[in-house]
Amino acid sequence: MINSQWIEIAIADNGIGMSEDVQKQIFNPFFTTKPVGKGTGMGMAINYQVISQKHAGKLECVSNPGVGTEFSLQIPICQTSFY
Repeated sequence: MINSQWIEIAIADNGIGMSEDVQKQIFNPFFTTKPVGKGTGMGMAINYQVISQKHAGKLECVSNPGVGTEFSLQIPICQTSFY
């Protein structure tokens, strides 16, 4: 719990991290770092849309090349409306 109104889930790794250019585009529809034909680039865009629009939450990414990446998801404990 962040406070009485919000919870947060954070997932981190110690991988190669992402460049600043990739981080700026990570939630854009059709953006992918995979070769052509190996991905749609919709996964993170859909996640962002569901969390921010359907749940009034936040999805953030912090990454440092050579250090790793952390995704944090924050959602309100009580929803004010559903869909």
